[in-house]
Amino acid sequence: MPEEPKASLLALADLRNYQLDCVYPHIDQSVAIAHHLKTFVPLPGQYDGDDEEWSARVTFRKRLSMMLRWLALLAAAATAFLFLTFPVRASAGEAIVLRVDGAIGPATAAYLSDGFEQAQEADAALVVIMLDTPGGLDNSMRAIIREILASPIPVAAYVHPSGARAASAGTFILYASHFAAMTPGTNLGAATPVQIGAMPSSDQADEDGEGEPIPGQALERKAVNDAAAYIRSLAEMRGRNGDWAERAVRSAASLSAQGALERSVIEIVAPDIASLISQLDGRQYTINGETFTLETTVLSVREIEQDWVTRILATITDPNIALILMMIGFYGLIFEFLNPGALVPGTIGAISLLVGLYALAVLPVDFVGVALIVLGVGLMVAEAFAPSFGVLGIGGVVSFVLGATVLFDTDLPDFRVDPSLIAALSVFSAGLLILVSRVGLRSFGRRIVSGAEELLGASGTVLDWDNGKGHVFVHSERWNASGPSELKPDDRVVIEAMNGLSLSVARQEEADKVTKRK
Repeated sequence: MPEEPKASLLALADLRNYQLDCVYPHIDQSVAIAHHLKTFVPLPGQYDGDDEEWSARVTFRKRLSMMLRWLALLAAAATAFLFLTFPVRASAGEAIVLRVDGAIGPATAAYLSDGFEQAQEADAALVVIMLDTPGGLDNSMRAIIREILASPIPVAAYVHPSGARAASAGTFILYASHFAAMTPGTNLGAATPVQIGAMPSSDQADEDGEGEPIPGQALERKAVNDAAAYIRSLAEMRGRNGDWAERAVRSAASLSAQGALERSVIEIVAPDIASLISQLDGRQYTINGETFTLETTVLSVREIEQDWVTRILATITDPNIALILMMIGFYGLIFEFLNPGALVPGTIGAISLLVGLYALAVLPVDFVGVALIVLGVGLMVAEAFAPSFGVLGIGGVVSFVLGATVLFDTDLPDFRVDPSLIAALSVFSAGLLILVSRVGLRSFGRRIVSGAEELLGASGTVLDWDNGKGHVFVHSERWNASGPSELKPDDRVVIEAMNGLSLSVARQEEADKVTKRK
């Protein structure tokens, strides 16, 4: 064999061995690939065929080598794409921070549920719920507490920053967590159900956290007793002050950060998240009856923000947005029914109405309010079709205002419709009603331009006439007619009446005189 082909073959053999050893060490089939390559490109001294067959095998080896290089490049590009497109799973040793800022509602519950799921997938060592809330809806609060109690990861509720509060539902969440902490300058409490989300006034709780019982009717007492038993059970589970927790529910008592620490309501007072993580090191917690020790010396902190789905849910579950969507839906469908085929009003209206109804499904809705709103819109639409001198229209506006006022059954200000929005929608509806009514009334004074009635008062020309009967030419049509006997062909006449297919006419001059006298 010539020396030059042998040298090329040796180089190819070395390249083969390098690729098999370095590029494909993780492929189990590497032995089979090596055997395959040896079959097609033998080493010098192992080949006894002719030069033409040897050259063909070398050409195949070159092409195979080029293909393997391209496959390696494609694999590297695909790997880079996956790393850039999908978030990398965090390693153990992370503290996941979830921020609750504002009233607790369905969006908050969905955000925290998703956060707990991501923390479990990331094998996080700790979840920190950073609280600044005036309270929230009972259903959402209980859903969050169920997530905390079922979490295999310890949860620390942290009232932060300075000036924040964990009132009402926030107090329940703090009691349910494995660890409770507050920043100096924060407060918690005021957990009475009838005031859920509202901070007590100075006459409801005194400075040392003691308050006088708040009287109420039987239904309120039932809700208070249920909430008191619930928070005491949480206190007993976490080894916290159950007596004060019950006073927070029954008497709307509140405490500062230092007062909560002294009364064993919380375990830690920390000025920032780093101090909280440091003070948690070495503390014990219990999950499913087993006691563990938390190590936080090497924990890194990562905050999970709300995704776009949660932001949309938070937007549409705002009572003001929900009411606006419902009104757009009502008016869109009404305009579509009045103008079939317009498509745009009907499409927008249907989508808005469905989204608004979804928001109502997750909010505490009083269905009497919904019925009053629907009745109000119906009365205002009826006023446009059957003018009642404002009776239906005014009744519709009043019904709408009352319905919007009682639409959401909660005392939490963040989950009630803003009075200014109610006023704006009422003025808009009344203005639209007045505009439609004015256009309708104005149409009564206009001349009819279509149908058989349009012929009344129209002018025509006599074609032939004999003894008070003949034919006239009106609107490019030949009609039978009857009228004054003195008419003759080419005279101008006015249509006065229509009897079947026969017209009653009068001379044009006489009709004009009668019109002038009127």
